[in-house]
Amino acid sequence: MPAVGAVTRPALPSPDSIVINRGVVELETGSSAGISVRIAEDLANVINDGATRRLVPVVGKGSLANLTDLKLLHGIDIAILQTDTLDYAREQQLLPGAEASITYITKLYDEEFHLLARPEINSVGDLANRKVNVDLRDSGTAITARRLFDLLKLPVTLTNDPPEVALEKLRNGEITALAFVAGKPAPLFRDIKGDDGLHLLAVPFNPVMAAGYMPARLTAADYPNLVPQSRPIDTVGVGTVLVAANLQQAPERNRSVANFVEAFFTGFQSLLEPGHHPKWREVNLGAELTGWRRYPPAEQWLQRNQQVSKVPNQSEVMTMFARFVDERRQSMGGAPMTEQEKSDLFQQYQRWQTAQPR
Repeated sequence: MPAVGAVTRPALPSPDSIVINRGVVELETGSSAGISVRIAEDLANVINDGATRRLVPVVGKGSLANLTDLKLLHGIDIAILQTDTLDYAREQQLLPGAEASITYITKLYDEEFHLLARPEINSVGDLANRKVNVDLRDSGTAITARRLFDLLKLPVTLTNDPPEVALEKLRNGEITALAFVAGKPAPLFRDIKGDDGLHLLAVPFNPVMAAGYMPARLTAADYPNLVPQSRPIDTVGVGTVLVAANLQQAPERNRSVANFVEAFFTGFQSLLEPGHHPKWREVNLGAELTGWRRYPPAEQWLQRNQQVSKVPNQSEVMTMFARFVDERRQSMGGAPMTEQEKSDLFQQYQRWQTAQPR
């Protein structure tokens, strides 16, 4: 027993503890109702090498909560956020100094704004003065929904249940619609058959939305039970971004994140292969996030590998292909192709291209 007043030294970490914590990076995601958990799993499969690198996903409560955790919670190194959450936090001065303390590693994919409504609702305008659930208060969905409804000048009564709870309330009529931001196809809507009259609403893109959002579309290929084959549903998309905490005072963790970036960027092409989430095909590592500073090791990698970072992503190639098809058919006097037909033709072209000798 130590003498009274003696200083008790903290126990040194065991060799096993040192080994298992080597190179660990903690990534905070959104809920499992969206796709960020799957994205984190894909990343972990590429990053983890069993010895020097390990990515540990942590399920968070939403973009704004993740941003707060990134700045204040011990152990969180990186996080997946919606880009409009960063804008909102800066506008509302929720985290003073965030621009200096938080950097982005890369922009990721776009997520789509889903608006699932009851049978009696035919358009987004019908939601005026009705109850619409927008997920938890600190979620990315809550921020996006509030901003979009304001831009549409649509007064709605917002509720803040978790998506799974809200889905049951939607079915029994306690709320009129459920808003949810997630990359398509979102797991939340996977088992909805549509035979109970629940359906996705179109959300018109307004030019005043262009500062933070972009046009998006939900198709029958995404939700075969909710979207008619020949009538895709227009909606709004919002970007996502992988951000890093300020780790200047934690050099070991900073080295681990830098090591993660090297492995992620170098192995990025493997994430485009079958078996990984299709949203990876939208990612362009070199895309910039206006108004925010890139994490220095990420910027250095991109400078060393400029040709890799300039490769167009899948979404950009598909957009160019669709334009070519439209212009070609118009010049020949042919009837326009549907979005689904263009998508099918593009996939046929990709299969043909893959089969060609190198």
